[in-house]
Amino acid sequence: MSLFTRKRSDSVASLGEQSLIATIRQWLGSAAPESPMGMGDDCAQLPPTSKRQLVTVDPVVYGRHFDDSIAPRHVGEKLLKRNLSDIAAMGGQPTAAVIALTLDPRTKLAWLELFYRGLAACARKYEVKIVGGDVAQAENHFSASLTMLGTATSKRVLTRQGAQIGDSLYVTGRLGGSLASGRHYRFKPRLIEGAWLVKQSNVVAMMDLSDGLGKDLRSLTPNGARARLDQNSLPLNKGCDVRAALSDGEDYELLFAVSAQTKHVIFQRKWRQQFPRVPLTRIGELVSADDADEPSLNLECYFGYEHLR
Repeated sequence: MSLFTRKRSDSVASLGEQSLIATIRQWLGSAAPESPMGMGDDCAQLPPTSKRQLVTVDPVVYGRHFDDSIAPRHVGEKLLKRNLSDIAAMGGQPTAAVIALTLDPRTKLAWLELFYRGLAACARKYEVKIVGGDVAQAENHFSASLTMLGTATSKRVLTRQGAQIGDSLYVTGRLGGSLASGRHYRFKPRLIEGAWLVKQSNVVAMMDLSDGLGKDLRSLTPNGARARLDQNSLPLNKGCDVRAALSDGEDYELLFAVSAQTKHVIFQRKWRQQFPRVPLTRIGELVSADDADEPSLNLECYFGYEHLR
């Protein structure tokens, strides 16, 4: 479905801001609580919690993250799930979200309705409340930016820091080909897996894979170290090669480091017992940057996706 229309009666311009916001609340249904815990005031009030708080933000931009070939409901789902993947990477659980919508007056009402209904269904599935947001006008543009709140599921929160030389590197699922296959919007956020991993004391650092393993891995690698990967161990999606696994991006799998003292046979057995349908692969280890051994893969050749580059 095309995003824009020249027919004013079919566009958001036929409603105006106030009526559009009221209509959006109807589209969201039970995913959007009433004021003061949701829409209707300058801010939403959230219940207090004793747990550590998490917050993340990610957008979907027309022409960058989706086009007219992607169904509007899938765009709404992708917006929510991109943020859920960030929460999963910290071992957390989502709680609430707000959405900033920037759109051209020619935006189709029918498109926007399906977008919000897809987002609402996804929000109900993952028990996320849409508690507010904003609408702004911009010519020849559509983007939706979602800010998500979450809480820790354990006494600690896993970050990208914490890995050391000698630690092993693991990834969930399979990598590569996300755009061609549609997995960039059909993926399942690894929330349950992340909440389990944060409770394993030998898991020392974690992140999600959004820009490609070749780029993202650098954020997990401590100073003075480098990643030594076995290209034969990379879990590839069907039809993908090593370059695709390292550079395509939008895999939304978890990358994490496990301490050098880990008994990997036992760790992997525990994983299979918990998640028999989710592949887990040990893809390499962290070694000293001065290690004389030739790396199995020169990661400098694989950039992944980087905005503004």
